[in-house]
Amino acid sequence: MKEIADETFFRYCVLTLIFSGPPTAVALKFLQAPYGKHNRSGWGPTLSPPLAWFLMESPTLWLTLLLFPFGRHSHNPKSLLLFSPYLLHYFHRTVIYPLRLLRSSSSSKNGFPISIAAMAFTFNLLNAYIQARYVSHYKNDYEDVVWFWLRFVIGTVVFVTGMWINITSDRTLVRLKKENRGGYVIPRGGLFEFVSCPNYFGEVVEWLGWAVMTWSWAGVGFFLYTCSNLIPRARASHVWYGDKFKDEYPKTRKAVIPFVF
Repeated sequence: MKEIADETFFRYCVLTLIFSGPPTAVALKFLQAPYGKHNRSGWGPTLSPPLAWFLMESPTLWLTLLLFPFGRHSHNPKSLLLFSPYLLHYFHRTVIYPLRLLRSSSSSKNGFPISIAAMAFTFNLLNAYIQARYVSHYKNDYEDVVWFWLRFVIGTVVFVTGMWINITSDRTLVRLKKENRGGYVIPRGGLFEFVSCPNYFGEVVEWLGWAVMTWSWAGVGFFLYTCSNLIPRARASHVWYGDKFKDEYPKTRKAVIPFVF
């Protein structure tokens, strides 16, 4: 009975993740979360950006470490291997990225609204539960050796490619803000020659790879939500760059997907 209740709860959580994407995309078409270049007043008290990123992303680590050992596949080497890219991404996002911001002289000039951090914290609670519980407990095809390794290898190549794009692009943006004392300049080089937000493009690619690796509605839901969250923000940032730099900004750049959008 307890197992049935747990599975029902898990399924409702997955449905919540999947169906929260469209309203998120619609909302972000009209209103951008007020941090980074879209920072503005009126959203209540703020935290320093490094602390906000650490706190709001932290459930992806501590909740995972709490849940994973209780899954029936928790000692299966394949489940541990499968979950390692997710943990790698979020170790970087929770620990390394905030430390990089902390070293940047611009990181504390604009606060990060606690209200936005709380919403992100809540999402990460939901998503960490879904991804950790699926991989450690509900995934049932570990014994299908050929398909498992085929999906894992293809998904890992996509994931690692996206993570490299995401990290290198973020590093460029943090460096430019530090060099310009918190001001904004036109990013150049690499994928910045093709899109305004290669950091968002990289993260979308990452979670596409995760969806392939897990081959699940849990993974697909996360990928779709990532698109719903980051593509509208990338579009808004693309417009922001054009408004700020006007004719100086390259007209051939797309917002987030090279040559497409």
